[in-house]
Amino acid sequence: MASQRVLWVDDEIEHLKSHVQFLEGKGYEVIAATNGEDAIEMVGEQKFDVLLLDESMPGMGGLETLNEIKEIDPGLQVVMITKNEAEQLMDDAIGMKIAGYLLKPVSPVQIYSACKRILDSDRLQEDRFSQDYVKEFNDMNSLIAEGSWEGWVQIHRKLCAWDLEFDRFRRSGLSTTHDEQKQSANLQFGRFIERQYPQWLHSEKRPPLSTDVFKKFVVPHLRSGENVFFIVIDCVRLDQWMIIEEVLRQDFAVQRDYYLSILPTATPYSRNAIFSGLFPDEINNKYPGKWLEKSKDEISKNRYEEFFLKKQLAACGLEPARAKYIKIYAAQEANQLRKRLDSLASLPFVAMVFNFVDMLTHGRNQSEILHQVAPDESAFRSVVRSWFSHSVLHDILRELASRRATVVMTTDHGSILARRASLVYGRRDTSTNLRYKFGDNLKCDERQAIITRTPGIFRLPAESKTKSYLFAKESYYFVYPTNFREYEKQYLGSFQHGGASLEEMILPCLTATAKP
Repeated sequence: MASQRVLWVDDEIEHLKSHVQFLEGKGYEVIAATNGEDAIEMVGEQKFDVLLLDESMPGMGGLETLNEIKEIDPGLQVVMITKNEAEQLMDDAIGMKIAGYLLKPVSPVQIYSACKRILDSDRLQEDRFSQDYVKEFNDMNSLIAEGSWEGWVQIHRKLCAWDLEFDRFRRSGLSTTHDEQKQSANLQFGRFIERQYPQWLHSEKRPPLSTDVFKKFVVPHLRSGENVFFIVIDCVRLDQWMIIEEVLRQDFAVQRDYYLSILPTATPYSRNAIFSGLFPDEINNKYPGKWLEKSKDEISKNRYEEFFLKKQLAACGLEPARAKYIKIYAAQEANQLRKRLDSLASLPFVAMVFNFVDMLTHGRNQSEILHQVAPDESAFRSVVRSWFSHSVLHDILRELASRRATVVMTTDHGSILARRASLVYGRRDTSTNLRYKFGDNLKCDERQAIITRTPGIFRLPAESKTKSYLFAKESYYFVYPTNFREYEKQYLGSFQHGGASLEEMILPCLTATAKP
């Protein structure tokens, strides 16, 4: 492996021979220059890994030299060395994107440390990353064996945190191991949900579910008299929320809690449950005209959210008259909303639904260009970060921070990357969803799905004695025998929701308050 090359520019370089020899003893190749003009010429002719640059030299000074060199090689890592402690000089140098700043006199160890930090930090961090992951891998296996709700939250949080780390260290060689770990976790989680979920639905001793979100995370703030904005972004996974949270923490102090989406993990069920505080069978019994499970228009299935929300407010002993509900589909609507913030800020409670991520998820499945932009989970996280950072929603949130409002943010369900097709058998009137199905006498491989032929056990409506529900486990998606290969290929690698997986079910609820 070739030595890493250091260009050291100092008009008194002769007095620094011991420093040069120390670096050379550590394996670096050190090239010296005594003035800015020579340094600029050398950078134009040769390739260097690090530039050590004296700030105070006769003739062309350090900052002027730095400016010229950055024009030639913008990516060259620079450490400025100076006797001058003036803060403005430091600001100017740092503003020019230098990698380090040292005050004279400097020792050989300081110089070596600065070079090593620049040249070897990625490798050292990657080595430590690999060591930490192997240890964490074993710890997660212990949590999986434990099999508790809290343990599964911790497992999913750790897996998502590692997802973000793998985005940084793509060459670690452990990505396949991590992917296998996630698949193994989802296999065990599916079995856990199959055992525990029906019991939770009929017990007070359960994790927070979609039906509990409003009462648990929003109502206490309303009762304490805070100005509350409740924001639901459709179809956002925990790993994507972690990206959003990084941006959000610039303006807010953020507390993250967790809840479990009901099954199916799909908007007509989970989001109606959030706004109504009721399970699907309760909505069907209490408001039969407003339960639209069989509607062919997906959007219309959630048309009564405002109605459900105001009923829930009244049931909690709160005044629904001054509450405002807003649903946003397009950027133009979001811009209009931003202009109305002055009037909305005077209300005690505002609920907002943003559908952009869900639209992006479905758009990716249907657009070759979007699929190329976001071919995998890592790239999709990057797209979500870009959207949120530049979104009108982010602008609205910053404005709310300045107004000292309390913001509660969550989602209704996540999504999972579909990897394996599962054969399903049913009649023509069976629902068309890929991660869940409902219809009469449905059949599939019982190892690949949770099957309920008694919908009431899952708090789902049963219009007939033969109605069944299927919820895909792991990363399966349902395909009919007719044209199986065609549809298997069409939906392979798409993001889907409705089933029982960590990504779809374990969700965060963020409570954001303005920083002091």
